[in-house]
Amino acid sequence: MGTAIFGCCSFSWRCHQRIGLSRTRACSAQVGERQDCVSDGVLKRRTALVSGISLISSTVLGFSGEGLAVVKQGLVAGRIPGLSEPDEQGWRTYRRPDEKSGGHGVGWSPIIPYSFKVPQQWEEVPVSIADLGGTEIDLRFANSKQGRLFVIVAPVLRFADNLGDDAKLELIGPPEKVISAFGPEVIGENVEGKVLSMEVAEHLGRTYYQFELEPPHVLITATAAGNRLYLFNVTANGLQWKRNYKDLKKIADSFRVV
Repeated sequence: MGTAIFGCCSFSWRCHQRIGLSRTRACSAQVGERQDCVSDGVLKRRTALVSGISLISSTVLGFSGEGLAVVKQGLVAGRIPGLSEPDEQGWRTYRRPDEKSGGHGVGWSPIIPYSFKVPQQWEEVPVSIADLGGTEIDLRFANSKQGRLFVIVAPVLRFADNLGDDAKLELIGPPEKVISAFGPEVIGENVEGKVLSMEVAEHLGRTYYQFELEPPHVLITATAAGNRLYLFNVTANGLQWKRNYKDLKKIADSFRVV
């Protein structure tokens, strides 16, 4: 009997050493049956309980974390000033806000607003005076998968000094003269040999010149209003151009001075 008790206590002590309990647990042993340590059973039940609580906690916290992420994203998102809600095709219309600054120097009248359409994923990006075109770049938009656009608003006095305060594109010159004079401001180099097509369009009595250049891939829409020349430029890299030409052309054709 003493031997049996000693054997059980020895087994209990080994269990105590293995699981790191502070007290020796009683063990029961019967002839022909396997010895089980009570503390093992307690540990297993505790482990199961802790595991269950951990699973529930992580699940609840996981849902809570996702909820916070959604709320945070909702707080960050916002409408770009001047940009409409998407239409049925997912396109939005940008109209230059009347209150937006940009006189380009003393004596210049406020810029006459313009508008254009872009797919829903396009966003306005900051304009830097260090960009090609300097302070005459009035606006930039971009989409990392499709391309980018920018609007140059230049004084017509750089081209001629007798056009008055209500310049007409036809008086500035024919398409060939306009693209030769202002094209380098868009692509940063001479446009000779790069103009693939030139078209003339009229909308609500205003004349527009439309150009396609390559290389680089760029669509330019030009018109005049007030004492300024407007150059609306849509450009993309080779892959973007190949995949999204139809949309890029639609953007370029949508430009209007209002």
